[in-house]
Amino acid sequence: MRRFWQGRRIPLAWLLLTRQPLRLFVALAGISFAGILMFMQLGFRDGLFDASVTVHRLFDADLVLISPRSMSSISMSGFPRRRLVQAMAHPDVQGTTPVNWNFLLWRNPETLSTRSILALGFEPGDPLFTDPELAAKAQALTKHGRVLFDQLSRDEFGPISEWFREGRTVETELSGKRVRVAGLVTLGPSFGADGNLLTSRETYLDLLPSTPPGSIEIGLVRLRPGADQEAVARSLTASLPSDVKVFTRHQFIEFEKNYWRTSTSIGFIFSLGAAMGFVVGCVIVYQILYSDVSDHLPEYATLLAMGYRLKTLLGVVAREGIFLAVMGYVPAYAAGQALYALVRSSTKLPVAMDLSRATLVFSLILVMCMGSALLAMRRLVDADPAEIF
Repeated sequence: MRRFWQGRRIPLAWLLLTRQPLRLFVALAGISFAGILMFMQLGFRDGLFDASVTVHRLFDADLVLISPRSMSSISMSGFPRRRLVQAMAHPDVQGTTPVNWNFLLWRNPETLSTRSILALGFEPGDPLFTDPELAAKAQALTKHGRVLFDQLSRDEFGPISEWFREGRTVETELSGKRVRVAGLVTLGPSFGADGNLLTSRETYLDLLPSTPPGSIEIGLVRLRPGADQEAVARSLTASLPSDVKVFTRHQFIEFEKNYWRTSTSIGFIFSLGAAMGFVVGCVIVYQILYSDVSDHLPEYATLLAMGYRLKTLLGVVAREGIFLAVMGYVPAYAAGQALYALVRSSTKLPVAMDLSRATLVFSLILVMCMGSALLAMRRLVDADPAEIF
């Protein structure tokens, strides 16, 4: 029994933290607030980048052709459709799908207000998305003036989904011309588009007569199983004229993300917000640990006089920093999950917790607490045993 008690170590760091519950609560509240701020800023940043490629991820394609003049999904330029015919000459190309892409004015049939909606025009018999149910729904587009409405579009476009499920005939104006909703699809809004709809190229060209019949904005290319996507992309780039750019599907997604990341201030703003949360947390933790060390400086000096090494006492402060990091992270993580769910339900943006972001924020909080503990340790170095007299 004596050996048992001799082997036990006094949890000095924990006792020092819990000695003043109010101070501990304030410290944890500050750390959690900083963590929540970092979670939200990084979540919004990554969520907006992911939202910008909502439709891009759904394309049934291995390669994507666009015009070199296209900057992003909100600024697409056309190129000749015959480039897809030329691409079919490659032995590894199995099929292609021409796609028109532009924003048209949708009139809310309930409030009669207008709002821009992303319209995609394609041949109903061609594969467009990986959704296996789309092929059957697309047959309704063979009738002129029919559209498939994205049921995840924002509410500002009207109660289209509810009316359609109730069996009502849903008609409205699109670019000043009458269209009828022939079905619903599930795509989701993006950062550049609050809503989406699909229609046939025939209807699309009627809605946007200024578009040349031989012009498209996106060309989807499907390869034979086992084909090297990057090798085929390089081959097509070398053989096709310079009025078209060839991407793999992954490169096409990154092309869109890079636009929002580098050509806009979105990435900088949200990264700066996360950095500010980190700085605020550092200040709060440093003040708590510095005050704790200052208040107990005579006790630390006594321990030094009793023979404890300075290294041991510095470890006490370091453990306080670790305890604060862990206890402050847990409520920040829980609050982050709840706020992400609220953002998804309110804005329909794909903001969700993932392992990489959770690990990153925990690492930042740990660095924040340990860095603050390191600064507070400078006060401990000044602890002179003579101060106890």
